[in-house]
Amino acid sequence: MGDVLAGIHATWEFESDSVLIRFERGTRTPKLLQALGERRIPHEALSSVTVTPGKRGTVVLRAVPRAGADPLVEAAAGQLRESGDPYRLVLPAERDTLAEYYADELRAALARSVRDAEEPAERYLVAAPAPPLHFKAFDGKAYFDGDRVSFRWFWTGASTTKWKAGDQSLPVGDLLGVEWRSPELFDGYLRLLRRDAAGVGAGTGTGTSTGTEPQPAQADHDPAAVVFGLGYGPVHESLPFAAAVLAAVQNAAPNRAAVPVSAVTSLRRDPADVADRIRHLGELHQAGLVTDEEFSAKKAELLAEL
Repeated sequence: MGDVLAGIHATWEFESDSVLIRFERGTRTPKLLQALGERRIPHEALSSVTVTPGKRGTVVLRAVPRAGADPLVEAAAGQLRESGDPYRLVLPAERDTLAEYYADELRAALARSVRDAEEPAERYLVAAPAPPLHFKAFDGKAYFDGDRVSFRWFWTGASTTKWKAGDQSLPVGDLLGVEWRSPELFDGYLRLLRRDAAGVGAGTGTGTSTGTEPQPAQADHDPAAVVFGLGYGPVHESLPFAAAVLAAVQNAAPNRAAVPVSAVTSLRRDPADVADRIRHLGELHQAGLVTDEEFSAKKAELLAEL
C-alpha cells in the first residue's frame, strides 16, 4: 500500500507485507510508546482489524495481534492500559471514513498473507526491544545483555533470602519464560521462570542450589525475581525488558515454540517485608519524593496485605 496515516501519538505506514508504526516523542505520548520508538508489525502477526468510537471525539483504528506473535503483548498479559497499547491509532472522529478505508485495505492484506489468523503463532513474529536493557527495581537492579539476566540486590530493599542467595546471573538457556506483574498494580514484579524450578541460588549467583527446592511463590523471597514499588520498575522500562527476555528464551529453545508467561497471582506478604517497605516509603515521604496522599494510600495497601 505504501500510504501513511498520522494519528495522535503515532503514525502508521502501510507496506506490502507489514505495518510500520512510529511513535511520537512528545511529552504527551505515553512513556512506553516513546521507549518503543517504532515497531514493524508483519501482516502474519495480526488476526484482525477494528474501528471503534474513541473518547472525546475520536475514532480508534486497532490492529489485533495474534496470540503468541508479539513478545511484548505476551509479557504484558492483558495488563496494559489503553493509552499504552501500541496497536491503537487514535484519530479525530471526522476521519472515521478514512479509518474504515485503511481497515478494509489491511483486512484484505491479512486475507492474502495469513492462512488462519485465529490460530496462535508458532513463534514470535514481531521483534522484541533489543538488549542491552536494564531498570531499577525496589530491591535490586536488573540487567539483560542478550545472553544472561542479572539481578544485583540493594541493601535497602532486598529481603534476607535474596541477600543470602547473593546476586544472580541466569543464562537464557536455563529459563522457560517470565512473569511480569505491572508496577501500576499492587505487588508488581518481574520473575524469571527457571527450567529446573530450583530455589535459592539458581543460575550462577553466589548462592547454591540443590535443584530440589520449588521456586518460591512470593516474589519478595525469590532470588529469580525483582519486586517493583512506587517509582520502581516503571512499565516503559520493565515491560520491554521482559519482552526481550521472552524473545531470547524462545530463540534459545530447540523447537522455538512460544514460551510460557505465568498467570499473575496475589499473595500475602511477610510482616517483616511489609515493615521494610513501609520504612522505605517513609524515607521517600520525608525526602519530599512522595506526597502525603501517596504515602497514606500506599501504607494502607501494604497493611491490608498482612
